[in-house]
This record gives sequence, structure tokens and C-alpha cells, in this order.
Amino acid sequence: MQNFSKLLRDFNELVMFKHSIFSLPFIFIAMLVSAQGWFGWKLFFLGIGAAVSARNFAMGFNRYVDIDIDKENPRTASRPSVDGRLDKKKIFLFTALNALLFIMIAYIINDLAFWLSFPILIILGGYSLFKRFSSFAHLVLGLSLGLAPIAGVVAVEARVTLWSVLLAIGVMFWVAGFDLLYSLQDMDFDKKNKLHSIPSKFGAEKTMWISRAFHALAIVFWTAFAYSSGSGVFMYIAVLVSAVILAYEHKIVSADFTKIDKAFFTLNGYLGIIFLIFVIIEEVS
Repeated sequence: MQNFSKLLRDFNELVMFKHSIFSLPFIFIAMLVSAQGWFGWKLFFLGIGAAVSARNFAMGFNRYVDIDIDKENPRTASRPSVDGRLDKKKIFLFTALNALLFIMIAYIINDLAFWLSFPILIILGGYSLFKRFSSFAHLVLGLSLGLAPIAGVVAVEARVTLWSVLLAIGVMFWVAGFDLLYSLQDMDFDKKNKLHSIPSKFGAEKTMWISRAFHALAIVFWTAFAYSSGSGVFMYIAVLVSAVILAYEHKIVSADFTKIDKAFFTLNGYLGIIFLIFVIIEEVS
């Protein structure tokens, strides 16, 4: 039992389960808007299962293919995939099982979700390979999380709507923008090891401006989503509050790069939750 508990702790550290907070709110936002209210307990639990298994697959695959990179980076050298706590066989099995679980959940939801589960897994895995040859890896990561609201609409309506695409593009630019800030920590390492990232290519100052531009685009697309979905005032308040949070995030990072973790995890976690709360108020009012 003690060994099993340790294994769970190691896998938790490997994929950081708590960071599912970035995608889960936007799945539920899309489901609430699509259903115009509560969508039922069945889809609630299936949505959680799909989001967590998809993210576990993405993170597991990333850790599996990046072992050679992570062991050279002081920031990542203590990960369970690098220091020997989890061998490659365990990580591969964990990744494969989560891919299978995601496909099974999609099958239970509806036919369209099932058929879309395969290209979604390809996109989720693609991020881990992209940084080896293209600086667009940040946008691929954004796209990976941006699929969440589209998946939410597919779960409820078995179709893709215009407003869900606008919401998804906003999520893509939001995630890509804060990933740029997070990547500043590895700028020198990426340069030395010929890894492709916007910070290693353009430097810290230009990266900050590109991140600001991405976040500005996120607000534009979220505003377009609010309009396209025919939402009321609370949805626009959600977008406005998100803009304030993102502006504060950039203020923190601009003043002190050592605060990147606070901006990345704390503020962006709050953003998704607050956005969801206003959507709930919108849909029940």
C-alpha cells in the first residue's frame, strides 16, 4: 500500500494533476452556454474524465519524449521521469492507458466526440515534438487547451458552433501568451541546446510584447464569443475581469522575472475559475 501511495505521488508530480484547472473551466463554460444552463451530472463527470485523461496523456507523452532534454535542464532535472523514480516503461503505460481512457469516454459521449478523439490526441502529443523544430510550439500548446471548449460543445450538441470556435481561439492565445512568459525561464537553456522557442529566438523584451499581443487577441476573441453566443452582461464582465487579471500578470512579470510562477499558476488559475463563475451567474440569472 505504501508503494502504491508513493507511485501515485510520483505520477501526480509528473503530470501535476492540479494544473487541470486551466482547461476544466472552459469545458464547463462551453457546456453551460451550449445547454443554456445545467447539462446534467452524466456529462459533468464525463467532462472531467475526458479533460483529465487527455491532459494526463499530453503530459505523460511530453515527459516521455523529453527525458533527454529534461535531464540536462537544472529546472527539470528533479522530475520523476528524470531522477529514476518512474522508469520509461511506467510512463509509457500511464500515457497509453490515459489515451485509451479518453477514447472510451469520447465513445460514451457521442459519435462525433469519438471520431474527434483521435485527431485531438495527435494535436496533444504534437506539442512535445514541435519545439524541436518550430517556435510555433507555444501556439500548439495553446491550441491543445483551446480544444477544450469545442469538446464541451460537441459533448452537449454533437456539433461545432461558431461561438465555441471563437472561445477556443481566445483560449489558444491566452495559453500561448502565458506559456511565453513561463518559457522565459528556459531562454538560455533553449539557445544552448538549439530548441525552438520565441524567447530563445527573439529575447526577453520582444517576447514580453508578443505575449501582450497574444493576450490582447485573447480578449478580442472572448469578446467576439460573448457577442456571438448572444450572452448578457455577466459574460462581458467575465471578459473585462480576465483583461484586468492578464494586465496585472504582465505587470508582475515585467517588474520581476522571479515572479513568473505566481503569474503562471496562481493568476491564470484564478482567471478560468472567475470566468466560469460569471458564466454560471449568466446562465442561471
